[in-house]
Formats: sequence, C-alpha cells, structure tokens
Amino acid sequence: MGRFHFISGLPRSGSTLLAALLRQNPRFHAGMSSPVAGMFAAMMGEMSERNEFSVFIDDAARQRVARGLFDNFYADSDAEVVFDTSRSWCARLPAIAGLFPESRVIACVRDMPWILDSIERIIRSNAFSPSSIFNFSTGGTVYSRANGLASSDGMIGYAYDALREAYYGPHADRLLLLRYETLTADPKQALAAIYDFIGEPAFAHDFEHIQFDAETFDRRAGTPGLHTVRPRVATENRQSVLPPDLAARFERDAFWNQPGLNPRGVRIV
Repeated sequence: MGRFHFISGLPRSGSTLLAALLRQNPRFHAGMSSPVAGMFAAMMGEMSERNEFSVFIDDAARQRVARGLFDNFYADSDAEVVFDTSRSWCARLPAIAGLFPESRVIACVRDMPWILDSIERIIRSNAFSPSSIFNFSTGGTVYSRANGLASSDGMIGYAYDALREAYYGPHADRLLLLRYETLTADPKQALAAIYDFIGEPAFAHDFEHIQFDAETFDRRAGTPGLHTVRPRVATENRQSVLPPDLAARFERDAFWNQPGLNPRGVRIV
C-alpha cells in the first residue's frame, strides 16, 4: 500500500467535491467519509485498559494493528496515494503522525452561517424524508436544528472543535486549511496548493466534467443530495434561508480568516 493522507474539516465545506476532483488522478484514491475512522476508534477502545487482556498489548502492537486496518481496508485499491475522509481525523493528529509520519491533513472550511444554510436547505428540500443528521426526528425548528448541530457533540460543533484542536496543536505543520470559497472559485489554485503541500507532481484536473455518485448512501441516510456534486466547479450566489439573528450568532466563528489567530503558521488556501 502506498502513502496515506487525510481529508477532514467542517461538514458541507467541499470535502466531497475535493475527493471527486482528486480521484481524477489515476494514482489517487479518494471518496466521501469512510468507516475507517470509526473502526480505528473502536479498535483503540478494545485495546485499552478496559479490556482485561490489554496486559498483552503494548503501543507497538496497537500501532501494528492500526496500520493493518488501513492496509487491509484499502487492499483492493492499486492507488499509490490514498486519501481517507473523516471529520474526526483533525482530533487524531498525534495518532496519524505516529502511524504515517509523512501524511498530511487537508481540512476543508467554510463560514459557519453558510454551512448551516447548506444543511437547512437540504432538510427543507426533503420535507417528506426525515434525516439521519437529526436522528430521523420530524420535529424541531431552524433554531433547534442549528443549536443541535453547533453543540460540542453535534455534526458541526464536534468538527469545529476538532479543527481548532489541530490548528492550535503541536502537529499543525501537517495541516492545510482549504477554504470552500477558494475551491469553488479557483479550483486550479486550490489543487496546486494541495499537490505542493503533499509533495506530489502536478496533474491536469478537469473542472468542467466531474463525476461522483453517493445516491444510495444519501437515500439510506434519509438525506438525498447530501453528497451530490455538480458536474462542474462553480460558485453560487444565493440568499441565505437562515433568519438574520441566527446567522449573526455564527459570523465571527471563522478564526482562520484572522491572521493574528494563526500562531503556528498553518497554511490556508
């Protein structure tokens, strides 16, 4: 198996579009969020002291087993470079650094009000299909949905906290933040920066003909359109569906836009 890199960051911020573009390179494998991160967490738990047999497991064994998870999960791929996607990887940089010293993490980011707007639009477009995002609940309002998403264990809140942990942590040198606005307005620049960051030779991507299909997964999640990627990269100007007071609550959360809050010099594109 070849080299591993990781796609992480905030939801609804371009990770699926990025994967769809990267997989155009025949040397790369990339996709939507995979089960590897969850399997990794479960394995670490089972090899911890809560298991009475943990006396037979040291850190070297844990690393071999964890590395085996990656190698075996992607054993059918002949890609030289694998990008695994999960919002939780930002919270696991120390483990990533130990397992894959040459790996890098691409964290997709987007202004929080527009992430909430994007999710709310999907929920409203599937009015007759309760979503797994909210545990298939049929109640609530845009306010309660936003509060749940932004909580520390919510879909956005957890990813946001994990991102800040990585951004301000000792392994920040292996982190690149990719703004959604850059990816959609100037994908050529965005991909060039990523290739430079991971040390791979340039590749001519096609930004006018993009293919990605996750319809079956999205339908089972009760959220059709969740991972839909348009056939061409383009920006979209639209009016937010969020009430102004709700959007205003999250306007200052984009810490990556404030140079004074980047003490470790994380590269931001």
